Amino acid sequence: MSAAEPTDGATARLAERLLGMRANREVIPPDPNHSVRWHQHDYPSPVARWNYHPEYEIHLIRKGTGKFIVGDHIGTFEAGHVSLVGSGLPHDWVSDLEPGEVLANRDAVIQFDGKWVEQTAALVPEMAEVKPLLEQSARGIEFLGRSAGKAAASIEAMGTSTGLERLHHLFELFAVLAHAPAEERRYLADEWFRPQLDGQAAAVVDIILEYVFSNHAGSVKMSEAAALVGMPEPTFSKYFKRATGQNFSDLVRKLRLAHARRLLERSDKAISEICYEVGFSNLSNFNRHFVNDAGETPRQYRQRVQS
Repeated sequence: MSAAEPTDGATARLAERLLGMRANREVIPPDPNHSVRWHQHDYPSPVARWNYHPEYEIHLIRKGTGKFIVGDHIGTFEAGHVSLVGSGLPHDWVSDLEPGEVLANRDAVIQFDGKWVEQTAALVPEMAEVKPLLEQSARGIEFLGRSAGKAAASIEAMGTSTGLERLHHLFELFAVLAHAPAEERRYLADEWFRPQLDGQAAAVVDIILEYVFSNHAGSVKMSEAAALVGMPEPTFSKYFKRATGQNFSDLVRKLRLAHARRLLERSDKAISEICYEVGFSNLSNFNRHFVNDAGETPRQYRQRVQS
């Protein structure tokens, strides 16, 4: 999608199609043969979009890099990314792709009903260890380090097993996540995050995320975003804040800072070079926003994570 031509024919057709959708949440089909649903899907895929659902979701990214949004949190991901998304919490993972590229089976996903956990815990007291984990997942949790590696192995093992063996790997996965140490958990959305995803809101946000994620390092304008969904700027600004819990400018800033953190972690580029590469126009402004977001300067952040 081009920042210079936000209303081209392809984008307009995409907007028209998405805005015509009536459902604002993903419907998870039950699996009559298993306690929880395990599935995999490509990217792009109709199910890989800004969505929410009452089921809890354990999500593994198998390949590629990109950006993700859980609630009002924006970050970057790479292969091995494991997260737990709570009931009703909106989320989306957007891969960095070349035109026409498809990542086959990018995601492995486990989805389950919270009532199933409660009913199981009533018969199997050991399952009570899972309840605090589900409460914490209301903000979304990203798992890191050894916990992420162990969880990914259990998720993959579930996909190739059936019956009691599959159930064994599920309980193994619950144990890994429930016992993950504090330093291997990253809580995502703010505690006060409360989106209002009514009617067409999910479709509107999906269009805007595609626009912002595709152009964040260059020119991103609210006027262009509003034009994509056929709204005047003031109306769009209020609508977007109500649907996502954050201002449009905050979304762009968070995405640029997330990209900057990845470059600080994985490259030896000069901080001034990173500043302009992620879309900031001057170094002092970049440093100020980075400190407000991370609590430390870009140089301090790089020294900490690289050591």
